[in-house]
Amino acid sequence: MKTSSWKEVPLEAIAAPSRYPIGDGDHGAIKPSMYATSGIPYIRVADIANGEIQKAKLVYISRSVHRDNPKSHLFPNDILISKTGATIGKVAIIPPDIEEANTTSSVGKITIDPKKALPRFVVHYLRSPRFQAAMWAVSHKSAQPGFNIKDLKQFRIPLPTLAEQEGIVKLLDEVDELRKLRAQADRRTADLIPALFHEMFGENTKKPLARVRLEQIAEVVSGVAKGRKFNGRLPVEVPYLRVANVQAGHLDLSEIKTIQALPEEVEELALQKGDVLLTEGGDFDKLGRGAMLEQDLPNCIHQNHVFRVRVEQSKLNPVYLARFLLTGEARGYFLGCAKRTTNLASINMTQLRALPVHLPPLTLQNQFAARVSEIRAVQDEQSASHRRLDELFQSMLHRAFNGEL
Repeated sequence: MKTSSWKEVPLEAIAAPSRYPIGDGDHGAIKPSMYATSGIPYIRVADIANGEIQKAKLVYISRSVHRDNPKSHLFPNDILISKTGATIGKVAIIPPDIEEANTTSSVGKITIDPKKALPRFVVHYLRSPRFQAAMWAVSHKSAQPGFNIKDLKQFRIPLPTLAEQEGIVKLLDEVDELRKLRAQADRRTADLIPALFHEMFGENTKKPLARVRLEQIAEVVSGVAKGRKFNGRLPVEVPYLRVANVQAGHLDLSEIKTIQALPEEVEELALQKGDVLLTEGGDFDKLGRGAMLEQDLPNCIHQNHVFRVRVEQSKLNPVYLARFLLTGEARGYFLGCAKRTTNLASINMTQLRALPVHLPPLTLQNQFAARVSEIRAVQDEQSASHRRLDELFQSMLHRAFNGEL
């Protein structure tokens, strides 16, 4: 397939001859107070990912609200693309089992004329590096990244014959399906650790577990604050972990910033592999979130809104503790003693030190940690496989729309 024989046309040239073939959503007419538990799906940017509608968190509107906003009506095979902000360029297609839907003004919608182009061909093109580069060039002409419906209509698309489109769609769909299967397997593997914890330490354990305060089996310390004055003393610049690095069950180390601290503070607070980190506060559902540091980070410390827990490993395995912090019992303790405002909650170091921790025999904790290590190794292999499939898919998208498939 060679692009030399393909003409390029604006998207509006392949739009269906309907009343509103290219447009966007309700422009604020539909508000969260109008959401319902059933009715017409109301698709937001958060519901768009990987070429599909993510149905897990869909919200709904009544048929009467839907009827009052006809410009944003959606039907099977309509294509959606996010228009503004950090999520710009996310694309999805309405599946056959969503017979009607509506959408927000942050989303552009395209109804394709099937006599001119295959909707899935258009979806793949909109996800391709070629289109995404063109879209970003247009969207960054203003301070707030984004494009409007006029831009959307004029974006150009290469147009092979319908037979060639079918061949391209078949190849890309096959690789995309492999990626989806890989993601499903990843999710099943991720479920193994909480299931294992419940099996070994849950309600069905034969013997009741001893319970101790965290401070009896671990050292709990806070970190350093930003923007301090050192009164003539010479600080050093070191990496540090902040609240954004500490997620529920894992550490996000993709961006580690630096902070000034005194040499003796670095010596005292330097993190070690096996330390468990917890956040001081945040949204109710994120309060006390924590994870274990699984690698060495030389001279890395932590900020004052993050607590470091260093366990006595003769009594407590940190892998067990990190998983215990995700249980309903630990979450309930944090919520019960937290200081609350309208949307936020926080705990202090005294409250964390008093956390009641179930303490099974150390041999059982170590068995759990060993099995977690085996699962983590499988997850690492799966992640590598996922990356290779993603790279293959992106390569095929690039090749497909450059006539190289």
